[in-house]
Order: sequence, then structure tokens, then C-alpha cells
Amino acid sequence: MSLATDPTPATDPAPLAIDTDKLMSFVFRAVDEVGATLNAALVVLGDKLGYYRDLAAHGPTTPAQLAERTQTAEPYAREWLNAQAAGGYVTYDTTTRRYTLPAEYALAMTDADSPAFLPGFFQIALGTVHDTDHIVEAARSGAGFGWHQHDTDVHIGCERFFRPSYNANLVASWIPALDGVQEKLERGALVADVGCGHGASTILLAQAFPNSRFVGSDYHAASIETARARAAEAGVADRVTFENASAQEFAGHGYDLVAMFDSLHDMGDPVGAARRVREAIADDGTWMIVEPMAGDHVEDNLNPVGRAYYGFSTLLCTPASLSQDVGLALGTQAGPARIRDVTAAGGFTRFRSVAETPFNRVLEARP
Repeated sequence: MSLATDPTPATDPAPLAIDTDKLMSFVFRAVDEVGATLNAALVVLGDKLGYYRDLAAHGPTTPAQLAERTQTAEPYAREWLNAQAAGGYVTYDTTTRRYTLPAEYALAMTDADSPAFLPGFFQIALGTVHDTDHIVEAARSGAGFGWHQHDTDVHIGCERFFRPSYNANLVASWIPALDGVQEKLERGALVADVGCGHGASTILLAQAFPNSRFVGSDYHAASIETARARAAEAGVADRVTFENASAQEFAGHGYDLVAMFDSLHDMGDPVGAARRVREAIADDGTWMIVEPMAGDHVEDNLNPVGRAYYGFSTLLCTPASLSQDVGLALGTQAGPARIRDVTAAGGFTRFRSVAETPFNRVLEARP
């Protein structure tokens, strides 16, 4: 008895044709990516050691001069300057062998009041990457990793990155863009800043509108301690209070304005937070939601800002949401349509986008 056999002989798949130029282009792009990864640490190092501020103050400089003025070791100053020159952050004069920080770059690297200030962005990125091992394990198990569990560079860098934008835009353009809110604040309103972190946004509003009262809340106890100290330093502690509470449990009712700055997408239960805002807000009140700039579709966000925010979403914001009850994990690039759905589920009937910057979108929800 014979067994039937397949008359077609087995063949190996044809090898893929490799475009060598395309391969090497990708390799060198990857080398540049490694340099950029290391540069995040170098920027934080230069910021903490005062290198950028020294270069901005003194102009063309040798490594020895930089080291002497900042009281650091010359080998570190030398290699840091060379890395910055290779990355295009400083210029190098081959004749004088001096390094210069261009005035435009100095504004971005040293002026904390400038909306272009960047060291905080690098600091939060470095702190986020520092905890990658925890995120690897969380991705395997489906667990989360809370905001409070991260390196302190995350908490400090977050405020340093967003605060300049709030300083430039919150009072000057975002509040005026909301329907009738500025007039209420000027007369005297009750305001809740939910997910306030170190209180930068709360204090800024309190300074701008002295007739109003403000309540900041955050689930991170250490941030609330910092916020209280900052309010006292700013001289607004008589009109600003801070409480350690989640977005689903913050205290008070009758708020004329509830604000959330770059925090809604981090919450485990944003719908629960929306319902609590609806309970707490006055019938003619406003919910201002400031979120990272994003479109509603993946293709809308395939750009440098979207790339950075998707990175933060993977390593920071999504794990933070998954560490909390519900764990909806909206993601940093949720987009206005998904935020609108959250507000509608919470009982809000009106929703619109009122302002934007390259890094933020400002949304207004009304009962």
C-alpha cells in the first residue's frame, strides 16, 4: 500500500531584497537617537550644574573657564561641551577653541519665564526613562505604575515644563477664551484646581484674580506639601487652600470654575472625575480642561510633539492611569473627541475647543 504524496516540493521563501542604503540610513538614524537619549541626561546635568547659565552670562568660553566658574571638574566640563557642540546646542570655534551658547538657545535653556523654556521637558523625560524597568514588568502583567512611584525628576520636571506655558497663556489668553469666566474671577469666584500638582496654575490664578478663592487638590501628598509652601512664598495662602484628595473625592460645591491642567488623561477613572465635577460645579459654572495637544486620529499625531507625547503616554501617563481604580488609560494623545465623550458621560451637555498652543489644547465643558 502506498501513501499519497504532495507532488509540489517544499521550497524556502525567496529572500527579501535588502536596500543597503536604506538599511544604513536607518542605522545612522538610530545612532542619532542614542545620542539624543544621552543628551537628555546631559541637558539635565548642564542645567543642574549651571553650565547653560554660565555660558549665557559669559559668552565664548573654554572648558577650563567653564569648570572654574561653576566649580566643577574640567574633564566633565570639556566632554560636556564637546557633546553639546556635536549635538548643535553650542557652537565651537576651531581657531579660538571656545564654545558659545547662541542667544536664542540661551533663552530656551536658561529663562524659566520664557514659554520656550526647555530644561523641565528634559528633566521629566529623564525621570520617566529612569523608571523603565518598572514599566517593562507592568507591561508584562498589565499592572500600572503610579505617578507617586516615579523618580522626583518627573514631579519637578513636569512643573518646570508646563509652568512657563501657563505663565504665558493662562491669564492672557486661555481664561479670556472661556465664556464669561474672566468677569466672574474679577468679581470674585470660587475655583477648584483638580490635579494641581505643585500648585503652579493655582497660584498663578490667585495672583491674577485677588477677589477669588481657590482650592487645589491632588492625590499625591508630597505635591500638596510643596504646593502649600509655594502658596505661602507667593503671599496667596490667605486665598488658596490645598487638599490631598483624588479627582473623584475633592471637596466643595458651587464652584464657578473647575480646572484640570494636563491631568485628566492620567486619571484611572476620568468619567468618575467628570461626574464629581458635575456635582461640584455651579449650574452656570465652567469646567476648563487643559490637555496635551492631540488630534482625534493616530495620523493626526505623527509629528515631533505627538512622538514625545506618545512616549510619555507609554512610560508615564498610561501606567499612572492603570495603577488606579477603573484604569481607563485614555492616553496622553486622547484627542478632543474622547475628552468630549468623558464630559458627556459625566453629565455635561456643552463642549468646545477654545484655545491651543503647540503643546496644549484648552477645552470648555458646561452643564
